Amino acid sequence: MKLADLEVSRQGGVVVARIIGEVDMSNADELRVALAAAMPAEATGTVLDLTKVDYLDSAGIRMLYHLNEDVQARRQSLQVVVPSNSMVSDVLRLAGVAEYVGAVETVDEALVRLQAS
Repeated sequence: MKLADLEVSRQGGVVVARIIGEVDMSNADELRVALAAAMPAEATGTVLDLTKVDYLDSAGIRMLYHLNEDVQARRQSLQVVVPSNSMVSDVLRLAGVAEYVGAVETVDEALVRLQAS
C-alpha cells in the first residue's frame, strides 16, 4: 500500500513539490530521493507543500532536515508550506523544525519569499 504521492511541477525557476498522504519511516527516504531528483541544478529553489500531509513522524522530520541540507548544498532555497491549523504544523513546531525549514502558510507566500531571496 502506497502511503504518499508526490506531485512535482515548475513555476518559473522554482520547483513546487506536493506530498499527499502520510510520511513515515516506510517512505521518508524514498520521498527524499524523489524530491532531490526533481530539483534541477538550475532551479532557484523548491517549495515543498505539505498541506495534504495527514501524518508525519520523526522519519519525516529527519527527511525535512536532510532535504534542507541538500538544497543548501546546491545554493538553493527551500520553503515548506504548512498551514498553521494542521497536525503537521504542530509536529514541526514542537520539534523545532518550522523555523529551520522556513515554514509558511501558502504556496503563494513561499513563492514570494523565494523570489525575494
